[in-house]
Amino acid sequence: MDTLFLARSQFAITSVFHFFFVPLTLGLSIFTAILETVYVKTGNEKYRQLTKFWGNLFLINFAVGVVTGIVMEFQFGMNWSEYARFVGDIFGVPLAIEALLAFFMESTFLGIWVFGWNKLPKQLHLASIWLVALGSNLSALWILVANSFMQSPVGYKMALNGTRAEMTDFAALLFNPYVWKQFPHVLAGGVVTAGFLILAVSVWHLMRKTKDRGAFETSMKFGAIYAFIGTILVTLAGHTQMQDLVKSQPMKVAAAEALWESENPASFSLFTVGNEKELRDVYSIRVPGMLSFLAYNSFEGKVKGIRELQREYATKYGPGNYIPSVITAYWSFRIMAGAGTLMVLVSLFALYKVVKENYTFSRLSGALIFWSMLLPWIANSSGWILAEMGRQPWIVFGLLKTEAGVTPASVVSSGELMLSLALFLLIYTALGATDLFLLKKYAAAGLNPAEKH
Repeated sequence: MDTLFLARSQFAITSVFHFFFVPLTLGLSIFTAILETVYVKTGNEKYRQLTKFWGNLFLINFAVGVVTGIVMEFQFGMNWSEYARFVGDIFGVPLAIEALLAFFMESTFLGIWVFGWNKLPKQLHLASIWLVALGSNLSALWILVANSFMQSPVGYKMALNGTRAEMTDFAALLFNPYVWKQFPHVLAGGVVTAGFLILAVSVWHLMRKTKDRGAFETSMKFGAIYAFIGTILVTLAGHTQMQDLVKSQPMKVAAAEALWESENPASFSLFTVGNEKELRDVYSIRVPGMLSFLAYNSFEGKVKGIRELQREYATKYGPGNYIPSVITAYWSFRIMAGAGTLMVLVSLFALYKVVKENYTFSRLSGALIFWSMLLPWIANSSGWILAEMGRQPWIVFGLLKTEAGVTPASVVSSGELMLSLALFLLIYTALGATDLFLLKKYAAAGLNPAEKH
């Protein structure tokens, strides 16, 4: 196996593992802050207990997420040194701001929040958790600023020797339109991930007839509203992002739809078996005009197909294959969209139960809500696979191909990569198992009896 395949595999594994923790951190930080706000406003001890309960789960997830995130950044200088040389002048700025501003702010105020109970005035303690939530989500924003340059490069010029991109306009980088389509999608994904975990844990306790039933009824009420808002926001944000992709990365959209030929109006694929080598359908069920509607909010509108885009890219960028893995893009989009649809239905059911103030569940309905907590992770992971794999063969769209960004084999051998890949798999599996064990342990323990007095 060559170094390119191994380097891509290692980065894919570490990034997917890392993103298991990120959305939950984003969503739980906000949810914990909301609960403490209600506590400070009402003085009801129930909200204090719930704040500490969900705050403990947030802390566990945050700790593991930090460890996995640090490893990712080291890979830029190790497995992807050519990429780092090419884009370091630009990519390094948002990453440095993320670490020095957002992450440090998040970590500092998280410490104040953890150790400040009963020591700080309530309002000051509340401010600390809101600053944690702000820092968490600002951290995600700066990472997405860096990623968005890879998706849609702006604010740069090429060095005279053509070997690197140099920043010319920081404001253009920060206000890259791609960022402000991507960030709301990620933020909403965090809200829905936390919302479904809250629903799952709350329903589990309610079905066990816990002594803390009143508190977990409240937890489910808040969680149902939070999850429903998250599903609506993530759907709207995803729709907006898809409309932007039709303009900024039309090949990603064409691959996600297995749209071989340009169409106007363009049809949406319900199910397609395609022949990628010959760029044609073997079998397909399509809805006429629906893709145009999703792209333009109108049943009229041209969506370019793979064949036309390949010709355009070959003319613009030179000879080569500019078609990503269609099967990967096609099915990752459908897994994401399918999981999203199920999340809408489950959140509506949970919201209905809350409105009716019916907190009893059959084994089937309870299992449905409990296991639905996996849906956001499925949607988040498949969505990022689409975002990154659908951009191929580019590591920086239109500027640098992925194969040109990897560290040469003479510097990092395939044997070294295979060894580090195996070690990462072992370590990350252990970290994931530890995170799940601790989350399960503290979630199942319920409210700390000491917090009831």
